Amino acid sequence: MIEINWSDVINVLNQIRVYLIVMAVFIVAAIVIAVAVKGMAKPKKYLARTQSFVVAVLAVLVGVNMILTGPLATILTLATTPVQEISAEAEANAEELGQTIAEEGIVLLQNEEDVLPLSDSTLNVFGWASAYPVYGGTGSGALSDAYHIVDMMEGLSNAGIGTNSDLTEFYQEYKSDVYEGARPGVGMWEQDWTLPEPPVDTYPQDLIDGAKEFSDTAAIVLARSGGEHIDLPRDMEGMNYTDNGDYPDFPEGTHYLEPSQTEYDMIEMVCENFENVVLIYNGANTMEMGFVRDYPQIKSVVWVPGTGQNGFNGLGEILAGTVNPSGRAADTFVADLTATPTWNTFDAFTYTNMEEFVGPADDPYMPGNTPHFINYSEGIYVGYKFYETAAEEGLIDYDESVVYPFGSGLSYTSFTQEMGKISESNGTISFDVTVTNTGSVAGKDVVEVYYEPPYTNGGIEKASANLVAFEKTGMLEPDASETVTVSFSVEDMASFDTYGAGAYVLEEGDYTISINQDSHNRMDSQTYMVDDTVTYGEDNARSTDETAATVQFGFAEEADHIYLSRADSFANYEEATARPESTEMAEEDKAVFTNNGNWTPEEDPDITMPTTGANNGLTLADLREKDYDDPQWEELLDQLTVEEMVEMVALGGYQTLAAPSVGKLATTDCDGPASINNSFTGQGSIGFPCGVMIANTWNKEIAYEFGDAIGQMAEDMGVSGWYAPAMNMHRNAFSGRNFEYYSEDSLLSGKVASQAMQGSWAHGVYAYIKHFAMNEMETNRWGMLTTWSTEQAIREIYLKPFEICVKEANETGTITAVMSSYNYIGTQWAGACNALLNTVLRDEWGYDGFVLTDYFANFYYMDATRSIYNGGNSCLINQNQTSNYVDISYTEPDASDATTISHLREAVHGILYVTGNSRAHTPENIEKAGGRPVWMTIMIVVDVLIVLLLLAFEFFIVRRGYQKRKNA
Repeated sequence: MIEINWSDVINVLNQIRVYLIVMAVFIVAAIVIAVAVKGMAKPKKYLARTQSFVVAVLAVLVGVNMILTGPLATILTLATTPVQEISAEAEANAEELGQTIAEEGIVLLQNEEDVLPLSDSTLNVFGWASAYPVYGGTGSGALSDAYHIVDMMEGLSNAGIGTNSDLTEFYQEYKSDVYEGARPGVGMWEQDWTLPEPPVDTYPQDLIDGAKEFSDTAAIVLARSGGEHIDLPRDMEGMNYTDNGDYPDFPEGTHYLEPSQTEYDMIEMVCENFENVVLIYNGANTMEMGFVRDYPQIKSVVWVPGTGQNGFNGLGEILAGTVNPSGRAADTFVADLTATPTWNTFDAFTYTNMEEFVGPADDPYMPGNTPHFINYSEGIYVGYKFYETAAEEGLIDYDESVVYPFGSGLSYTSFTQEMGKISESNGTISFDVTVTNTGSVAGKDVVEVYYEPPYTNGGIEKASANLVAFEKTGMLEPDASETVTVSFSVEDMASFDTYGAGAYVLEEGDYTISINQDSHNRMDSQTYMVDDTVTYGEDNARSTDETAATVQFGFAEEADHIYLSRADSFANYEEATARPESTEMAEEDKAVFTNNGNWTPEEDPDITMPTTGANNGLTLADLREKDYDDPQWEELLDQLTVEEMVEMVALGGYQTLAAPSVGKLATTDCDGPASINNSFTGQGSIGFPCGVMIANTWNKEIAYEFGDAIGQMAEDMGVSGWYAPAMNMHRNAFSGRNFEYYSEDSLLSGKVASQAMQGSWAHGVYAYIKHFAMNEMETNRWGMLTTWSTEQAIREIYLKPFEICVKEANETGTITAVMSSYNYIGTQWAGACNALLNTVLRDEWGYDGFVLTDYFANFYYMDATRSIYNGGNSCLINQNQTSNYVDISYTEPDASDATTISHLREAVHGILYVTGNSRAHTPENIEKAGGRPVWMTIMIVVDVLIVLLLLAFEFFIVRRGYQKRKNA
């Protein structure tokens, strides 16, 4: 669930402050009157006190009503939405699917001497994390506690594996009084990165002796957690130490994604006592794995990202051998994370020449914030694309640098893959791959297809290995075969020529198309020849583009900054990957940098005032299943009032508002990348394994089933929008949100996300594909973080997953929403970046729908007016944050407002199009909808009761006074 944001609480208190002050004045006045009339005659004193009391009560009643129907109205509506139970069928389906995802998404990275599956049913499990594993992420990725969560030991037990209970109790009791039986908290607002591994001298000797008697096999569990809003520490010095004081747990220069000294000691102890050791890594962020080579006793390595509610059942089945692993790594595991090309640039550097853009000193989140920047200096060479290309160019020794390649994963059986002859028809390359199970156990295999383009030294940047397609077989029995057909567009092999054609270019030459075991090891290949260079410029757009992709993100910064180039075998590697020397924004870029302090809307003299408040007799239901540009939309939009449009844009957090003029119903949207979490009602759905685990399945059908299950549960809960899937890239292993994102590869990320999006839409639940775009770092994400890269890298790496989703949505009739990101794309906030939201998303890709901001906290750069002028549609907030309201008169807009109202109209058009086609506006749901919110009914009933009581009180007072006068 979302953690409480105290700045929002303070904001709400500020909004109701005036009401509270007025109520307090009336209460104090009543008290003053009661004291002041002390010396008056008894009848007059009695009358003054009683009537001042009545007035004070009425004032409080009116004030409370104004607060409830004003600042708190939307929050109360969300919080009092009746909870609808998830059906037993949906719950059972989700639990079964969660386990299936784990069965196919847990990756067997190493298995020497076939230590796995276990030869017997007993296992010693070492490591504090075995008792306190990682199930998912924090923040939006948290799991609901309404459902049983299968822990690691339970998952092993469920698979029939007997574990050493003495060891488990030892870990459960260690520091249980300090951490209260849970992992140290890593949340949005507070983090404890402690790894409370027991020092080896705390292990009783009889515990080790008993373990050796219990089983001859040992597993070591290491786990790392991460979450929203904070990145994993890259320097742990001084952060946490063991409590014995003998040594630092993390010596100088060590980071969170390598073993601590205590963990090293524990590994050493286990390896000294056991010849067959299984290392289980439980975490979504790829851990530094070079240490495995130092311990020959570690025969097997298993990667288990966050498991969700019941994914540890899958781990148990894999270790026991009842399930044959078929997962493949969605990321590269390297020997030394400090040697990656992003190590020095994964940081938010503060500008030293942006004083005029500093945020307000009283900002509740970031007082006096100065714009920051991050350089994606590695260009297109992200993840395996760097390692494969750098090895080919002789920059690195691949075997020393890479421990487990991208796409790697072992099975308990063996397969062969036979590549059929490639053919091309109408721009589509296709071929068959025959997969045969040559072993003795049934299993699934993955067909990975890569291409290597021709490269000219100093020419367009190109990686030597690029995933272009993948498929997964069904379950193959021993000796059985399956023929998989692979196809992709020739255009998919084009590269964006940033500094030449300014467009995608398919250069002439030989393109090697291969089927691989992983990104590094080819099994077979063929050559596809392009006879003549093709430029997909303005007069020759790619077949999937509405308009040609041209340079939209060219920045003056590029002239001063060096990006990694393959030229001369990465001759500029040291210079390009170093920490930036300059901390000043280029003057040309600074001149066009905008935030709320220097942006004003420009009136378009050619725009006439749109019609508002018309009575054309249409409802949103009449436009259901109509095209976005159907002429009837204009008639419907004419019916909207200015107030409805302003409110709908302003209050788009976890909802879209109703618009009575067009019969639009309010909808509920919920967070949760691996579940549906309603933070207002407290209801949550079954939690699935994290995004990395889903990507590790390399199974598009499973990705679709995941989205379908989310959609089914959302439908049961009355939810129409899902804040997911998230598909930012694993640019760096230390990103706190890597658990939520899928992979270091854009194609794998896009294909998995697209299937999840389509699956949820099967139930009319629109997915917010996010975070658009380049939101690869959590640290200082709110702080006007300007993100710089080349046009080629932006398009080929960071926008590609979104492009895949949007274009496949267009092809399949899926309707989706988009959530923009906090960061800047160069000089413009992503939520108001015209090049991103209009030119690329809408003009080039043909997107119809709406763009929601990320959480709208009234940061100094977040402004609804600027957003709608540049392609945004609504703000993710449900209270008045000032800048989420477009500054325009509701009642008497003048001619100068025509431009703003025109943008408002288009912004709402997108909201209506998506929600009108969603489950919320099916005939059945329209018929069931209606009536006032629960809280309002309660408020009216309470108001009536209080008024009746006051009337009765007044009657009693009058009657009593009359009797007194009569008796006098």
